[in-house]
Amino acid sequence: MSHIVNTFAEISDQYDVAFVDLWGCMHNGITPFQDAVSAMASYRERGGKVVLVTNSPRPWDSVAQQLLDMGMAQCWDTIATSGDSARAAMFRGIVGEKVYFMGETPRDDDFFKPLSIIKNPVDIQKVPLDQADGIVCCGPFDTQADVDVNRADFLYAKSKGLKLLCANPDIIVDRGETREWCAGALAALYTEMGGESLYFGKPHPPIYDLARRRYAALEGSLTDPRIIAIGDGIRTDILGAQQEDIDSLFITGGLAAAETKTDQQPDQTALNTYIQREKITPTHAIGFLR
Repeated sequence: MSHIVNTFAEISDQYDVAFVDLWGCMHNGITPFQDAVSAMASYRERGGKVVLVTNSPRPWDSVAQQLLDMGMAQCWDTIATSGDSARAAMFRGIVGEKVYFMGETPRDDDFFKPLSIIKNPVDIQKVPLDQADGIVCCGPFDTQADVDVNRADFLYAKSKGLKLLCANPDIIVDRGETREWCAGALAALYTEMGGESLYFGKPHPPIYDLARRRYAALEGSLTDPRIIAIGDGIRTDILGAQQEDIDSLFITGGLAAAETKTDQQPDQTALNTYIQREKITPTHAIGFLR
């Protein structure tokens, strides 16, 4: 059974660093959650480190600017994005040189910015699908369209043996009151059809390796820190924490608000039913990060 807490401060002294999800925890895609911002600022004042760990397909500096443009006060020490992890793999040639790009332009154009940490990077070229060595997927062309519209292209891609690099394993996200499809939904469809999808965000290991490296680069970091992962995705944030053998705080008022009957706090019975169904158990739970 998960332990329901009223505030992060009740448990924060048990941890040296928090790996904090963004969308659904710190903001809703449009505006910051001020209680969450205050909670992270207070945690840092008490000596904790905050690493924002996000399945955004963007580079970390682009995400940081997005947060500042949104009006979020800086309440973090560093950022690890699935975009950074996936970009490194792309420039090492994991899906070839000629790639078919799926995403929104110009929003996702930063994904192709050069990476100085990669020596002798592959010369990536965006080409039509029939000329591609592989697929780079930052998201659907239309976030509201049924993912099945991609079946014909995916059938062709599978027949050519193309690998799909998924820069954001999230299936869905809520932008304000609107639910949108993410790259993870496309990758899941491609896998279901027999194609090979490569993942770099939560709950997969590469992004946790990156988050640990970003933490280790901070002044005052510890060799063996006590880590807690915070997020609203049971199959991304919480499953990832479980697989990494670190504690977690499940934000039930995000994607699972209906299932957990969350108003200000989750209903204990509904929460228990939900985690039993998912077979993923967070260490702690709270309605909203505060």
